[in-house]
Amino acid sequence: MLRYLLLLLLALPALARADPVILVVGDSISAGFGIPVQQGWVALLQQEVKKDVPQAQVVNASISGDTTVGGLNRLPALLQQHQPDLTIIELGGNDGLRGMPLQRIRGNLQRMIALSRQAGSDVLLLGMQIPPNYGARYSEGFRTLFTSLSEQENTLLVPFLLDGVATRPELMQADGIHPQAAAQPQMMNAVLPLILDWLETQ
Repeated sequence: MLRYLLLLLLALPALARADPVILVVGDSISAGFGIPVQQGWVALLQQEVKKDVPQAQVVNASISGDTTVGGLNRLPALLQQHQPDLTIIELGGNDGLRGMPLQRIRGNLQRMIALSRQAGSDVLLLGMQIPPNYGARYSEGFRTLFTSLSEQENTLLVPFLLDGVATRPELMQADGIHPQAAAQPQMMNAVLPLILDWLETQ
């Protein structure tokens, strides 16, 4: 009986990770603004992940227009509700478009990373870039913010989610900010290899 209980206790960590939960906290880029939600990159990611790990869950908690402030405020409840094993943070673009101080953006993201880890979740940071509306120094600082923060906090990273998309007008909506449905598979493929590698370690 004692041996059975010991084996059961040893198996508990594996059982706890048998149904990995991936939480996506983002803005309109991940919420699928302007396109059917089932065609968005997060929905496509869920389809691909389930091919390898059918029991995996991908929860899309993205809201169009959200900022790092909004994400930070929402995150504790999301972590408590979904108890993710991996939290994907795709925020900062709206902050940059509004000219929020870079240190404040970085601080908010850093706090989100800390909260996620305190809840037992790994973190994947998705980087963004913005037009030079506020000058080259600001846009360059914004671009490098994600890489330097990821290096400092040792997170997984996609340096620029819209790499190869943002510069192709045929893949962007008329506003020049949001990608079309045709761009979503490319965005998903930028994230998928990291997710599959992460799943292998679980």
